[in-house]
Formats: sequence, C-alpha cells, structure tokens
Amino acid sequence: MTRPLRADSERTVRAILDAANRVLAADPGASLQQIADEAGVARTTVHRRFANREALMEALVQDMLEQMESVIDDSRPETAPPLVALHEMSAGYIRLKSRWRVGAVTEADVHQDVVERIKAKNRAMFQRLADAGVIAADTDLEWAVRAYFALLHEAVERRAATGSEPDTLAALVTSTLVGGLREPVSPA
Repeated sequence: MTRPLRADSERTVRAILDAANRVLAADPGASLQQIADEAGVARTTVHRRFANREALMEALVQDMLEQMESVIDDSRPETAPPLVALHEMSAGYIRLKSRWRVGAVTEADVHQDVVERIKAKNRAMFQRLADAGVIAADTDLEWAVRAYFALLHEAVERRAATGSEPDTLAALVTSTLVGGLREPVSPA
C-alpha cells in the first residue's frame, strides 16, 4: 500500500505533472531534464518521483483520469437536477480538457479500472436523464455518451480558438445533446 505524500511532496509531484503536460504537448520527445527545468526542480527530483519516462506518462494519465472522475462527482449526478448535473459536468470537462495538452493515450497507457468507473458514471448520468424524461427513454446510452464526448471535444476546440467560457460552451453542448436525444428520428 502506498502511503500518502507530504504536502511539499504533493506540490512537487503536481509541479512535475503540470510541467510534463505543457512540455510534452509542445514536444512529445522532450527529455526529463526539459520537464524538470519547466517544473523548477532538479532532474534527480523527477527521477526520485518517477523511475522513468513511462512511469511519468502513466502518472500523467492516472492524474487526468482522476480529475475526470472528480469532475463527474463534483457535478452531483445522483442528487442535482439532471440538466444541472449535465451542465456542471460539461463545464468541468471543458475546463479540464482545455488544460490537458498531452495528446491521446493508447489503451495500454490507461488504468482500465478508472476508465470503467468513469464510463459507468457517465452512463448512469444519461440513464438518469432518460428516467427523468429529459431524453428519450429508449436512448442508446453508449451512443449518447460517445456523442457527448464528441461534442465536448468540439467545445474544447472552440474554447481554444475563441476563448469562449466553459459555462457558455457547456450550455451549447447540453442543449445540442438533449435536443438531439429527445425523440428518435425515424427514417423516411
């Protein structure tokens, strides 16, 4: 069992992870020395916290996933009115994904247990929307979640291009998604 880090160690790890995110976004082949320089720590400090580049990348992915899970939990999907929870979750995702600069990760890079929890929480949010009649009761929840993340991606891109506020973009994502999932369109 891993024991918790002291506050100064937590700050150091946070500085390294944030620096790695920035540096690796600009140069995926950046060295640990470049990351250490950006974090304002010695390279030995990076090596003390992360045995190698792979361990640092794994920690970056784990950190991102934990932050995503926190966004869901902070939106109170089980207790807030469903549309409020969806809006809050969307704004939180947009804020988070706007800060996440490292490119896409492969399945080998992720921690499946956290990914599965995130997927389950998203499906539960959409089930709640269906149960409340906000979206069609027979909505394919897997499709809805995939469409939701596609819309979030577009919102993050728009924020990068225009500087739009996360709450404004969350309202756009929510209205687009809910409007599209209200009643299924039958083929003509």
